[in-house]
Amino acid sequence: MTLSEKHNKLREILSDAGSAVIALSGGTDSSFLASVASTVDGARFMAVTVNTPYMFASEVSEAAVFCRSIGMQHREITFGIPESVTGNPPDRCYLCKTVVIKAIRKVAAEENIMTIFDGTNADDVNDYRPGMKALEEQKVRSPLLEAGLTKEEIRALARSAGLGISEKLSNSCLLTRFPHDTLITPDELRKAEKAELLLARMGFTASRIRVHGDIARIELRKEQLSGIISGEVREKVVSGLKELGYRYITIDLEGYRSGSMNIIS
Repeated sequence: MTLSEKHNKLREILSDAGSAVIALSGGTDSSFLASVASTVDGARFMAVTVNTPYMFASEVSEAAVFCRSIGMQHREITFGIPESVTGNPPDRCYLCKTVVIKAIRKVAAEENIMTIFDGTNADDVNDYRPGMKALEEQKVRSPLLEAGLTKEEIRALARSAGLGISEKLSNSCLLTRFPHDTLITPDELRKAEKAELLLARMGFTASRIRVHGDIARIELRKEQLSGIISGEVREKVVSGLKELGYRYITIDLEGYRSGSMNIIS
């Protein structure tokens, strides 16, 4: 199918659904889905964002702002770290997604809406995504996947629609910054968030802080490696991260790798 045909198919899927709650993370995919849904006549859609200590605060607030900009009803659900993921087990994504979808389904029931949509796209099925098992079990539909839309196609359509989220960098929850089977606390999550924001403000976008106790291991895109080791920049990075409480600051010479903390059997 052409990109235009996929776009039309997406609109048909949304129209046929009639109503749905969209699980809105604040990322490009779910935001684009919400944007298209907001233009479908005769259908009722609302968005729900789950706010947990391992979400970036900026993404939660951006989700609310985005919904206001497209005129979509939005609800925010806030809860602490679910007991099932406090130890950061290898199947944390599945366990977390199960809790999150159940919370969203409760809101959907209150609104007399039967269907839940999420932003999974056609590329995600080729990646390590243990949370997709929970989506299947909880009967969550993924319209972008059903329409065959890839990440780059979604970005292209969002760009054509003039949406700022078209160039938004992909992100993952803060649990991915810690090794599996590590006790997770809100304080450590906030520290990791502040560390990444510090790097981003210095121009190191899409960087990751991987936390190993009091060691902060920095993953950067390979073209950024030379920039962080120059004298003044290096000193600012070290000083800033030590102020946050990290004792040792290291740079991972392999660079940024999505899912580098995963244990895949």
